[in-house]
Amino acid sequence: AAAGLSYVGGYVINTYKSYDNFLQDKYALLPAVIIICVAVVMFIIGLIGCCATFRESRVGLGLFLAIILVIFIAEVSAFVLGFVYREKVKNDVQGTMRSVFEKYDGKNPESTVVDYLQEQLHCCGVKNYSDWTTTQWFNSTGNNSVPRSCCRQDVKNCTGRLDQPQEL
Repeated sequence: AAAGLSYVGGYVINTYKSYDNFLQDKYALLPAVIIICVAVVMFIIGLIGCCATFRESRVGLGLFLAIILVIFIAEVSAFVLGFVYREKVKNDVQGTMRSVFEKYDGKNPESTVVDYLQEQLHCCGVKNYSDWTTTQWFNSTGNNSVPRSCCRQDVKNCTGRLDQPQEL
């Protein structure tokens, strides 16, 4: 379990590099760091449990049980806090994404990240393609279209024009 959690934490940190422009709050990596710390603690606790079982130590097994109960209470608390604050996190991420979309000009690093995100997630905009109609890039281009990264991958010669939403 500790190795699995270590992998998940490392994967999240590695994946974060692709989306760091959207997650300007550096505390976004905190869950991944916590997961890695939990993995280290789980490894140590598992080692204590194995040693206590091997030596048939009542004190060691009692300590192991107490530690497992504390971890269980912490997991339930984390689940409840995640459930309670899910809307706040959702609104914060959407607000940050909107600000990055507002900086889109087709050339800067934020634009590259937006294009990458839309291509990888097969999406367009924060909620849908109509989000682009309020951006500065959309108003400055004057061609009534969204970036080509909004185009479906199976459509050839997509221009991103809003009069052909079936291609987006």
